Amino acid sequence: MIKKSVGLSLLVLSFMAHATAENTSPVGVWKTIDDKNGKAKSLIRISEVSGELRGAVEKIFPEPGEEANPRCDKCSGDKKDQPIVGMVVLTGMKKDGDGYAGGLILDPANGKTYKTKMELDDKGGKLKVRGYVGVPMLGRTQTWLREE
Repeated sequence: MIKKSVGLSLLVLSFMAHATAENTSPVGVWKTIDDKNGKAKSLIRISEVSGELRGAVEKIFPEPGEEANPRCDKCSGDKKDQPIVGMVVLTGMKKDGDGYAGGLILDPANGKTYKTKMELDDKGGKLKVRGYVGVPMLGRTQTWLREE
């Protein structure tokens, strides 16, 4: 009986440690919140590929009257006129101190790509994503909320 309860306790502790460890990484699904109007815009799945973080659009939340399955008509190159859902919009992020930096983020609304940095907040429940031109002071920050 004691062996069984010790084994169960160790199993519960390992699950708790795993759940806590997951929140120290931005890998997962995030709800993007528009920094201008406070509304949910999309779900982005961040994954690790060859030591770098990348994010792809899983779902969008269009406003009434907006296209349900929009294409990136303002994008250039291979993303031009491609569906936004499924599009990789965050690339090249690597651990940098307490945060992540060195990557690029695409804003499908205007087709522009920005340097980006991000950091976890609120015990891993929020991700502050800053897109900028040149230096971080010249940019804007969105707070994304962890979905899973």
